[in-house]
Amino acid sequence: MNDSPLLIKSKQFALKIIKNCDILYKQQKEFVLSNQLLRSGTSIGANIREAFYAQSKADFISKLSIALKECAESEYWLELLNESNRFFDSQLLKDCIELKKLLMSSINTTKQGM
Repeated sequence: MNDSPLLIKSKQFALKIIKNCDILYKQQKEFVLSNQLLRSGTSIGANIREAFYAQSKADFISKLSIALKECAESEYWLELLNESNRFFDSQLLKDCIELKKLLMSSINTTKQGM
């Protein structure tokens, strides 16, 4: 389980989110958007990890779907921060999009196996 690309990438993403939100707090004195990003960005990995302990395939898909929603929300906050000229890390946005694609692929693959 620990070698799952989803688990690895989501944890790396969460760590980057924590670091960048800390910078936003300290340098930009920005609390509202960065707090939302911190919550959604770290929630992705938590839901993925929970999915690996799902009781059924349906439960697994449900947990990954929640992670996907959190990922989409994180993408939104990153876009808002960028477009408001408060913060932009192009790699962080790319990582978010890559994670979203991995989640969609995993959900679709699991659905096909049902």
